[in-house]
Amino acid sequence: MIKGFWGKLKKPFFVLAPMHEVSDSAFRKIVIHCGRPDVVFAEFVSVDALCNLESRKKITEFFLRFDKETEHPIVAQLWGSDPEKFEKAALYIKSLGFDGIDINMGCPSKNVVNQGGGADLIQNPQLAVKIIEATKKGAGKLPVSVKTRIGYNKIDTEKWIKTLIKGKPDVITIHGRTRKEMSKVPAHWDEIGKSAKILNKAGIMVIGNGDIKSLDEAGKKARQYKLDGVMIGRAVLGNPWFFNSRAKYEDISAEEKLRILIKHARLFEQEFKNIKKFFRFRKMIAGYISGFEGARELRNKLMQTKNASEVEVIIKRWNMPIRHASQGKAGKECRI
Repeated sequence: MIKGFWGKLKKPFFVLAPMHEVSDSAFRKIVIHCGRPDVVFAEFVSVDALCNLESRKKITEFFLRFDKETEHPIVAQLWGSDPEKFEKAALYIKSLGFDGIDINMGCPSKNVVNQGGGADLIQNPQLAVKIIEATKKGAGKLPVSVKTRIGYNKIDTEKWIKTLIKGKPDVITIHGRTRKEMSKVPAHWDEIGKSAKILNKAGIMVIGNGDIKSLDEAGKKARQYKLDGVMIGRAVLGNPWFFNSRAKYEDISAEEKLRILIKHARLFEQEFKNIKKFFRFRKMIAGYISGFEGARELRNKLMQTKNASEVEVIIKRWNMPIRHASQGKAGKECRI
């Protein structure tokens, strides 16, 4: 029987992926405001950092802040290579009020892999199983899931998935690429489907991940490959309406995009005052500022801003006609 909230979700369900230095509380709140996903993931955190009392407070404020009124169900994601630290970190995560704990066994970053974490665990299957077991011990009644890839240097789906089953996680998310492939090739959804067949027999829930461009496509993939859910990451950047089945991105006006950008900037400043510098928010700007006449000039100005007030002032002074690029002709003029 699946632990916690996972077993209560209507299928197929849709999940906002953990994206490092992107999917913070402000980002998640904006996505929830525009079109709520069924589950949200926080940014991944190192078990080493969480087990260090000197760094724990900063790590928690930076990466594990969440709104207990609006963000449930929310899953914390951990990475590392020491089972004992996973157990201790899971105990701490449980105390913060998260709904689940996920183990990152797929991050391809050199910094993570060189420390034996993320995708490197695919090369160390016995350790991977020990980490799942240790995390479950620390998590208690919280469900434990794994996010991984289909291999390290080559596709090795069946062997790797059957190894993970030994640890008995509640859910496994499969990103349809190897570590070597990074994001340079299309996701292998046939391999995700192969994983689903194995996991369905084992009674473990399966989530597919990779290259999804729309909510409609996510639903089709879930049905085609018999998945419990689909996780989406990059497609949500600049499109917080992704999970809103009643909103098509191409129909979102430039005015609405800019209104939400202002809201997002304010929320970031409110959430992370005296914690994160505003320059960390500026990476969000490019996603919002596209698809209308003059977007490039406006984007360049906004990339120089130092706070939310400057973002709002520049946008409100923006008086050029706005045109949706997809229309190919002047659209309805509006002033922000």
